[in-house]
Amino acid sequence: MEFNPEVLIDADEIAARVKELGERISEDYKGQELTIICVLKGGFIFCSDLVRRLNVPTKIEYIMLSSYGSGKVSSGEPKIELDITGSVEGKNILIVEDIIDTGNTVNFLEILLKQRKARSVKLAAMLFKPGKSRYNIKIDYLGFEIEDKFVIGYGLDYAGRYRELPYVGILNAGH
Repeated sequence: MEFNPEVLIDADEIAARVKELGERISEDYKGQELTIICVLKGGFIFCSDLVRRLNVPTKIEYIMLSSYGSGKVSSGEPKIELDITGSVEGKNILIVEDIIDTGNTVNFLEILLKQRKARSVKLAAMLFKPGKSRYNIKIDYLGFEIEDKFVIGYGLDYAGRYRELPYVGILNAGH
């Protein structure tokens, strides 16, 4: 079966925006160490590209939270599948997330990191769907704001597939 999703944001647009975000983050954290917390699985490509654009001392941690399973609708209750290995106490934290829609996962994670006594917590997200947000989430470094469409590619998946696409595409319901 051939699969041709509609391209929403092409690879060149993504690369240019990630470069801009990396420059802004580097300027904001100049002279400081930054701990990146990459939200797996979807955030890994964005995080990888973003980290390579940073010009500040950086440590990387990974966390996996699930709220979707294999469906298209969030359960609304994030749970930790894989936790970070290091302490965040007293550290500048940058959460790197693929997409913010309802905001449940990021809200949960921000509360958790503050409970663990992080010095500061900021958020970088590749995509944001403002129409679905249930929380007043402050995205400090945003790639793109998009409409409420189910998107795949550049780390985002549907039932574990399509993460490898070099662009963000709209999942076609008929495929």
